[in-house]
Amino acid sequence: MRQLRFVAVVGCMLALMAMPAKAQKWEHLADTPQMGWSTWNKFQGNISEDIVKGIADAMVESGLRDAGYTYINIDDCWHGQRDGNGFIQTDPVKFPNGMRSVAEYLHAKGLKLGIYSDAGTNTCGGMPGSLGHEYQDAIQYARWGVDYLKYDWCNTTNINPRGAYQLISDALRSAGRPIFLSMCEWGNSKPWKWAREVGHSWRTTPDIWCNFDSLRVFEAGYSQFGVMQCIAFNDSLRQYAGKGHWNDPDMLEVGNGMTENEDRAHFTMWCMMASPLILGNDLRAMSEATRNIIMNKEMIAIDQDTLCVQGLHYCDRDGLQFWFKPLAGGDWAFTILNPTRHDIDFALNWQDFNLTDKAVSGLSTDFDTKVYKVYNLWTHKPEGKTTTKNKPDRKLTVKSRDVISYRLSL
Repeated sequence: MRQLRFVAVVGCMLALMAMPAKAQKWEHLADTPQMGWSTWNKFQGNISEDIVKGIADAMVESGLRDAGYTYINIDDCWHGQRDGNGFIQTDPVKFPNGMRSVAEYLHAKGLKLGIYSDAGTNTCGGMPGSLGHEYQDAIQYARWGVDYLKYDWCNTTNINPRGAYQLISDALRSAGRPIFLSMCEWGNSKPWKWAREVGHSWRTTPDIWCNFDSLRVFEAGYSQFGVMQCIAFNDSLRQYAGKGHWNDPDMLEVGNGMTENEDRAHFTMWCMMASPLILGNDLRAMSEATRNIIMNKEMIAIDQDTLCVQGLHYCDRDGLQFWFKPLAGGDWAFTILNPTRHDIDFALNWQDFNLTDKAVSGLSTDFDTKVYKVYNLWTHKPEGKTTTKNKPDRKLTVKSRDVISYRLSL
């Protein structure tokens, strides 16, 4: 046993010695925002091998995999104990065949396996954290065939986040298997300012909960955000997002109990903000309305657009929010969001929205000189063209807690 422990320690030391002083993350794993599914929002710690495999089956059979959702992420509470050499093991009851078996099952279906750990002594759910075992854990994940790591920030007293996330990033690189790093320290240390070369995405907000517009405050002193609170925190950070590094306002709650309007608005705004699209509902038993929202390939294309620009919250007017997202090839996505509890009528004059995205893309709408074809991304129907005339073009009714969203093409 001592000999095995010595070999493990020496192996980690050699890996450290072989790495440059500061390794960069694996490249080209996040050229567009990641898409997939996570256990947490629906199941939290009540997870099992059977649930994960069942979700994988549903991902393929529903067409979600072919729509771009490829990661199946196992969040907190998959852990067993560490073995005598310090290597983490899976819970033998929840995952009786081990994590490598789960990875092989997913890979055979054209899917990828995501896993979860924490920079502290313990995870948020009280499982063993990675502190002091970063290189061992990275080696174990590589052995198992893991493709994605969500790295949380509980139980991290006196730990520096920049150092901790650089350490796990270096460890993943040294293990030799390309693994996506999703940083989850809730935006406390403003990772968008320093983590571009460290992780592939970083949380910008506290945890989301299944509510459109309210906080859930806990006695322990922390809060969870509704959809609108996540948007408000995320929408001022667009200059930090781009190819390979994305702002993450947390996972999707579509299909978990909000209204259809709210779900549609939630999904649309994540696409407008070029956010990761990580589903959190039970894919084995979802409604047709939920399916139609998360399978809207034309809206997904807005999120996955190769220009890689997060959308711009341009202005608020008459209770409505107006958002623009420049797209590859000169197109624009245009969304009107109604966050209120009542329907709002609006007369749309394109000349009110001549704008130049000076902060990020440098592109201009030029509605005064260009005429765009207008395509409704939710009715899937063309709606004429824009006009260069300075007068209302169309009268719209934006439903409560809903959106009207167009793709504008030359």
